[in-house]
Amino acid sequence: MASPIQCRALASSTTAIGSRGALISGVLSKQCKQNRLGSLVARRYKSGPYGYTQAKALVYSKYGEPADVLSLHNHSISPSLPSKSILLRTLATPINPADINQIQGVYPSKPPFTSLLGTESPSAVGGNEGCFEVMSLGPGISTLSKGDWVIMKSTGFGTWRTHAIAEESQVLKIGNKEGLKPIQVGTVSVNPCTAYRMLRDFESMVEGDWFIQNGANSGVGRAAIQLGKRWGYKSINVIRDRENADETEAMKKELLELGATKVVTESELMDQSFRDQVKEWTSGGREKIRVGLNCVGGQPAGALVKCLSNGGHLVTYGGMSKKPLMLPTAALIFKDIKFSGYWVSRWSDSHPDEKKKTVDEILEMTRLGMFKDIPVQELKWDWETKEDVLKSAVRGTLEGFRRGKGVFIYGDT
Repeated sequence: MASPIQCRALASSTTAIGSRGALISGVLSKQCKQNRLGSLVARRYKSGPYGYTQAKALVYSKYGEPADVLSLHNHSISPSLPSKSILLRTLATPINPADINQIQGVYPSKPPFTSLLGTESPSAVGGNEGCFEVMSLGPGISTLSKGDWVIMKSTGFGTWRTHAIAEESQVLKIGNKEGLKPIQVGTVSVNPCTAYRMLRDFESMVEGDWFIQNGANSGVGRAAIQLGKRWGYKSINVIRDRENADETEAMKKELLELGATKVVTESELMDQSFRDQVKEWTSGGREKIRVGLNCVGGQPAGALVKCLSNGGHLVTYGGMSKKPLMLPTAALIFKDIKFSGYWVSRWSDSHPDEKKKTVDEILEMTRLGMFKDIPVQELKWDWETKEDVLKSAVRGTLEGFRRGKGVFIYGDT
């Protein structure tokens, strides 16, 4: 059993490490907990002995399926902050498909495995998106204040954690958080920004132009519908066929109310008569379908291409079917269709100022009631939430039709 003097020595040593910049240490040894700290440690949530913040994070030390490689790690954060560092409390973090791919090791962007959290093996924290509240600041920070909300400037930070230390240069401040919810801020960086940039950056669309997209019920799809409606664009939106006709019609109705011009199923898209239907909708083809947004791939992507007007542009940002693009040769030769890929992570990393402007505009629309929230499934994360519950929530992202995007909501942590 460690003596009280040994406990103090351990705490002093840990503080010294923090003051040199490591900042995050492992939890004080079990022996010290069982000594004179006793009930104080047992009762800790945000604050622990010697002013340390007690924190938890979903980490992985090797690539694989989330259920196999994720673990919930407890650690302590030093109260001693370097000049340009901030202590953050997490408010909301979504679970995106790309987060799962990252854990599986099949995503191009891979965060470094480090020992900064005091894990037994070098590890990374899951998640890339979220809303955080500033709890305390280093003495050299003048652009932020305690209580501010921030999001990450770039991907790869690791957001599935109760608390974090970040550098001032790593975050974007939410200029006006009034009238906003943490979920709205925590989900703005990926899906809405993807939709915004794809509709703005690839073709010079004008009011009255059309775009066509698959995955229309996704976060990106819903954002594109709303942004397109606001900018005067018309849209053809493709959804997967549901289990029965009532569910399919309910989804069509929901997207039409959101601002979609037309909503069709994948089977309707693949029907030979669909091109005639599109011609009718676009006044005999006089109204141009300038952009196609593809997150599915396979034959359905080829069907989108056939609907594009001459000189149109297919932008691919996902491949949910896990099948290669099936592109008609005539579209390349005779219609001069262009094909591009879009990866919001690369854009975010290379255009931080533009990202802030985009985020601010979308959040202002949200505040004014012009941009509706995506359906979400709130996944509560309190201090007592068990590891298997959190892992199950992550796994649910890959399973069938979910009620909404899974989002961790942090309570008493």
